[in-house]
Amino acid sequence: MSNSEEKAVLDNAIRVTENAEYEIKRLIEREEASSESGLKVGVKGGGCSGLMYTIDFAKGPEKGERVFEDKGIKIFVDLKSFLYLQGTVLDFSGGLNGKGFEFTNPNASKTCGCGMSFGV
Repeated sequence: MSNSEEKAVLDNAIRVTENAEYEIKRLIEREEASSESGLKVGVKGGGCSGLMYTIDFAKGPEKGERVFEDKGIKIFVDLKSFLYLQGTVLDFSGGLNGKGFEFTNPNASKTCGCGMSFGV
């Protein structure tokens, strides 16, 4: 893979911050997941801005899903959702005022106050 191809893959990849990494690994350990397990992220219609993020654990990728790995975490994304999620960074905010998992999506032109809904 050339440097420009490698950069394009990294620019389009879905990445996790250190805070999200810690929380995801903690939850995976609690679930006693296998080495093939990962995080399934996606998009569905709904929410106050038109599209909503989805996030769940999966035992492995389904046929046709893109698979990324960041900080040792496998991330599975269906192709339709990937069009909306290219370059997204997943963070985690805990504590008293924390929101939980948060998406920073460069493709979103508007978001709602809760951060789980967006529009393009």
